[in-house]
Amino acid sequence: MLMHTLPLIILFIGGLVLTAGDILFKFWVEKSGTYFSNLYVIGILLYLIGSMFLVQSYKYDMNIVAAGIIQVLFNTIILVIVSYFYFNESLTTLQVVGVILGIISIYLIK
Repeated sequence: MLMHTLPLIILFIGGLVLTAGDILFKFWVEKSGTYFSNLYVIGILLYLIGSMFLVQSYKYDMNIVAAGIIQVLFNTIILVIVSYFYFNESLTTLQVVGVILGIISIYLIK
């Protein structure tokens, strides 16, 4: 059971790290927008670290396409939550349906 769950946990953590990078990029755009500012560099490093989690999931016979899609979906789901509660951004009904389909697709892909 753990061998099936562990790659999903790894991809979820990677999705969290990517989300942290996305949030820093949003702050970077709103604050300065100059390349190589601290926010920009740290955001790039977080993206690199998030990608390392993706690569680690391959050790568990995770299909490269499925792993990539699942990590992006985790990132997207977390971003929806953060953007709604922290940035007060909303989604259209169609976008909410898309997120729900993404959640269903994690089950179907895995």
